[in-house]
Amino acid sequence: MDSPVVVQGTAVGASPQNDVGVPYGGTEVTQTNQEPSKTGCKDPLFALLFYLNVTAIIVVAAIYSKAAFTGDSGSDYVSSFVYAVLVFGGVSFVASGFGLLMLMACPALMIKAGLLFSIVVATAFTIYAFLYLNLIFGILGVVFLLMTLWYVKFVWSRIPFAAVNMLTAGTAIKANLGVTIFAIFFTLLSIGWLVLWSVAVYGVYDSTVVCDEVTGACSPNYGLLFLLFLSLFFTQQVLESCVHVTVAGTVGTWWVAPNESGCCSRGVCNSFIRTITTSFGSICFGSLLVAILQALRAVANAARASDDCALVACIFECILGCLQSLLEYFNKWAFIYVGVYGFSYMESGKSVMQLFASRGWEAVIADDLVGGAIFLTCVMIAFITGGIGVGYAQLDPNFETLAQDSALIAFFFGFISGLCICTVLLSTIASGVNTVIVMFADAPQEFEQNHPELSAKMRATWQEFYPNSI
Repeated sequence: MDSPVVVQGTAVGASPQNDVGVPYGGTEVTQTNQEPSKTGCKDPLFALLFYLNVTAIIVVAAIYSKAAFTGDSGSDYVSSFVYAVLVFGGVSFVASGFGLLMLMACPALMIKAGLLFSIVVATAFTIYAFLYLNLIFGILGVVFLLMTLWYVKFVWSRIPFAAVNMLTAGTAIKANLGVTIFAIFFTLLSIGWLVLWSVAVYGVYDSTVVCDEVTGACSPNYGLLFLLFLSLFFTQQVLESCVHVTVAGTVGTWWVAPNESGCCSRGVCNSFIRTITTSFGSICFGSLLVAILQALRAVANAARASDDCALVACIFECILGCLQSLLEYFNKWAFIYVGVYGFSYMESGKSVMQLFASRGWEAVIADDLVGGAIFLTCVMIAFITGGIGVGYAQLDPNFETLAQDSALIAFFFGFISGLCICTVLLSTIASGVNTVIVMFADAPQEFEQNHPELSAKMRATWQEFYPNSI
């Protein structure tokens, strides 16, 4: 191994071994005062839990799908439901591809659109609160709108800063375009999982509802409902995080070893292999924590909709939403270190937070303008898919007679399918941007050596907004 050089407190040197602290392009980056980890699979227990979860849903779907598809009463309805999910998934997949191209082609424009969209949402909520809720919610809406306007005004001048990060991430992804193939792979898995889970849920639906024989009022079996939601969100989080970790490893390789870049280069393929093997347990660990909070929120929402302790459920849902946001924020950065350096989940979270704290970059990672552009794109695609769902419900007679509000149900499933699938595919850009920020903090000299033009643009832009960061 070559003698390491010091880059802002980080040791960087060439190494052919795939060890802890080695970006998967062959360059060693080990943080100061950090104990080396053991090699091999990280957090294997959580990978086992994931496999058990998927196996359980497969078994449930296999048991109930035979009766559902062969029975006289419900087979047509189930077939229509599954076909609808496939149609919505296919439309979402194609639309997400166009969204990805838009984000890579005009990052500054999309960031501006995302900020303006936040103003539109805040304004719409304020108007809705005054018209259909009450004065208190209306006042809260006004406060939220004013805060949104202040935020947009405050960050508008920083759009070039966010755009140059997205430009760098887009350049890395273009140089390793094969990473989108693996994003597509996980997206297809997401579609398949939605179909499988839908069949399983349809089969056990009667078991989730408890009706009072006297009043006729029905309420869900919240324990079973929690397990079903946990299974859905756990797998969805894992698939989304796999894209995140694969992109992180690929961008990390491009950053320190551009000679290993290419459409389906060794850097891309090796990053994918590590994602589904040695790093998979760490991905499942972080994903399970988020899924538990998501499932609890979904149950609380169902309880509020059923008027079961509605006030308590509303408060509980709000608290869980805050905790979920904090944990997702933590995972976003922890998974970068999982993908780039192969650390375990807890090691990764500790390392990345120590890195930013030592640089004083808390404001940098909080300035998430790119996320707004991606969110806008996902919402647009979700509405398009939902609209197509309404048309599908009108064309399919079985789907139209499945429920009284078939158009609304079709829009809901189309919207959710579009949002989930688009989130998985467009996460390549978000993951690339996050990796760029981490790597620029960790190895800026490597970036300047390997990509001098991009490095000059990033240094100039970062120096303008964060003069003490570099």
